[in-house]
Amino acid sequence: MRMLYQPDVNEINLSTVFYALSDQIRLDIIKTLAEIGEQSCGALEINVPNSTLSHHYKVLRESGVTHTRIEGTQRFISLRHNDLNTRFPGLLSAILQGLEPGKSS
Repeated sequence: MRMLYQPDVNEINLSTVFYALSDQIRLDIIKTLAEIGEQSCGALEINVPNSTLSHHYKVLRESGVTHTRIEGTQRFISLRHNDLNTRFPGLLSAILQGLEPGKSS
């Protein structure tokens, strides 16, 4: 089985995280994961072609924003809350708060 690259917590880079979060589709993915928790790749209802969605999952995973767990033929995606909070305290919470409609700082 092919191993997926997922950076160690100490390898997570702020500029890479910002790049991963610079796309609206990827922001929609993390918002959904934050609301409902770990999901299989196919369970997220994002209206883009599968190849495009796979690219977005890869960018999020390789940046350290998400973790992908493989179980049989399924891939489950979750946010790396603790790892991101260890590296950049409060960053993910601030980004998620900024995505909520009607919320302001």
